Amino acid sequence: MLARSNKYGRAFVAAFVSAAFLCALVLSASSQLHQRVHRDANRVEHTCAVTMITSGSYDHAAHGPLVSAPVSALPFFDIPALTSCWVQSPFLGARIFEHAPPSHS
Repeated sequence: MLARSNKYGRAFVAAFVSAAFLCALVLSASSQLHQRVHRDANRVEHTCAVTMITSGSYDHAAHGPLVSAPVSALPFFDIPALTSCWVQSPFLGARIFEHAPPSHS
């Protein structure tokens, strides 16, 4: 008896998920019908299953265009002149050739 009710439950869930996906496909094909379901469907920040299907990405919906241009940072506008400074190599005092093989064997 339990196996039979489990079978009907799975069939009901599968039918519900299939109907929901079919409804999302229909709404993605008709933007006017999508606007009837969601009043804010024409806004850039609107995100739902229909917009994800329309954009072709299930990870995230496409980002909207940038509305305002970025403002430059005024404190970093003046760059001081760079001066060169010689730094001695730390490997000169390491005596890397101290234990080399003899030159004449």
